[in-house]
Amino acid sequence: MAQLTCRDLCLGYDGREIVHQLNFAVNPGDYLAVLGENGAGKSTLMRTILGLRPPMSGEILYGDGVSRSTIGYLPQQTVVQKDFPASVREIVLSGFEGQSGLRPFRTREQKKTAERVMDRVGLGELKTRCYRELSGGQQQRVLLARALCAAGNLLLLDEPATGLDPRITAELYDLIGGLNAGGTTVMMITHDVSAAVRYASHVLHVGPEWYFGTPAGYLASEIGRPFAERLLKENPTGREGSL
Repeated sequence: MAQLTCRDLCLGYDGREIVHQLNFAVNPGDYLAVLGENGAGKSTLMRTILGLRPPMSGEILYGDGVSRSTIGYLPQQTVVQKDFPASVREIVLSGFEGQSGLRPFRTREQKKTAERVMDRVGLGELKTRCYRELSGGQQQRVLLARALCAAGNLLLLDEPATGLDPRITAELYDLIGGLNAGGTTVMMITHDVSAAVRYASHVLHVGPEWYFGTPAGYLASEIGRPFAERLLKENPTGREGSL
């Protein structure tokens, strides 16, 4: 059963449609890379899936135990976030806020889960460190761990490698790929076509025209071929980077 299904979804803002009748499904274990030009509607799609803005028309269906409140979300990091004065453990535990309601304290099971997640993403020795003292790559690991605590089994990532150097970026992609191999469903916005082709099981190109299918099919399609060729020419190494 699909965890997420979009049917005839139309997206836009200020009365202007930017995505027309989008149809795709995300199944358990998928790794969906979301590609497209700047302003094409990728982040708007993410916010619509999260219920932060309504679609112009069409519908989004949730299944297999997924709901808006059980989706883990890693947005693009802001300057304010980078200087947040809290410990790694505190930030990771804050991922449970949506599940805890008005309770100010985390349960024993939530604390155990947070410990497992931090170990899983390589934060074992950084749990008590102040977040703002960490490197950019380490901070992204913290925010990823927070999103995993919030997630049931679907993780949405909006340009997680933005601002990271090539080596750290490649390591982040490897980490996300490992999480997916371990059973976490991933939906990630990226401009890195090479990384999308390497890691993703499916590609969604968003824009006035859209594509949904396999990476190989995307690169061979009329929509994907010129887009991929241009980006790969700008990035001849095929990677934005490697935390």
